[in-house]
Amino acid sequence: MDTKKIDLNLRLFCTDCRDPIPNIIEDFAAGDLICGNCGLVLGNRVIDTRSEWRTFANSDDNSGDPSRVGAASDPLLGGSNHLDSTTISAMDKGTGMSKELSRTHNKISHDRGMQNVLDAFKSIQHMGDTIGLPRIVDDEKTLRGKSAEAIKAACLFIACREHKSERTFKEICNLTKVSTKEIGRCYKLIQPTLSKPSQPKTLDAYVRRFCSQLDVNNETTRSALKLCQMVSDRGILAGKSPITLIAACLYFASALSDDPKSAKDIALTAQCTESTLRNAYRKIYEDRYELGKDLGKTSKPISMLPP
Repeated sequence: MDTKKIDLNLRLFCTDCRDPIPNIIEDFAAGDLICGNCGLVLGNRVIDTRSEWRTFANSDDNSGDPSRVGAASDPLLGGSNHLDSTTISAMDKGTGMSKELSRTHNKISHDRGMQNVLDAFKSIQHMGDTIGLPRIVDDEKTLRGKSAEAIKAACLFIACREHKSERTFKEICNLTKVSTKEIGRCYKLIQPTLSKPSQPKTLDAYVRRFCSQLDVNNETTRSALKLCQMVSDRGILAGKSPITLIAACLYFASALSDDPKSAKDIALTAQCTESTLRNAYRKIYEDRYELGKDLGKTSKPISMLPP
């Protein structure tokens, strides 16, 4: 017994010329359906149902296939499905379907692990903006079992060092609620996992930044840089913090300039105590004449240094 099959195909034809073999053209740019024979516009604002593949050569990970759908993938977010920016409308005419769809969407798009990573990125960015860091910094992996704040602070410290914008543990500590010890512990744990170990800190970067903050002239900056190198090489302040060494040398060099800075101002800038600065300075002061010979010409003679 023959059964009739229903033809479910949708056939488009021009209502004007009624050609049995229609020549319908779809203009994807304008979203129009146009009769190729008589030019009649049969429909407008037609939705393009083709795949949204676009070519982005050399834009992702230099893979063989330069095509993708949607925005570029972010390697920092792992398997993110890029649905976070989608919102579900609450207008469902009282059917309740919108609520169910919204719940399903939240389960798909809100990965708790990814949310923690995003929160960490925001915190690092905020801390970087607070101390005026350049935006080009690398954020490294976090560690389990350690304070999230300490991990973020340690990552920021390493990123600063990698990009020649070094900050002290104290400066990073002031942005967070953790101690320098905690940051230091995380830093030591992160260091071995890096593909390229963080370079040891140099005094020059700190000296130049402190001089800039104190608004000292170029001559004083050059003297402070040279003095730091000499004091470090001779071991005059061996065992002391590099920041203490810099503060003491900066106070020494500033005292020999036409615009000396107070010990209080220098200690405040270097974030050390004034007593620590003065104690270190006294040790340098004992070798003032030997250091003065190699320091070169200054605005004031060595004999005018404060005791």
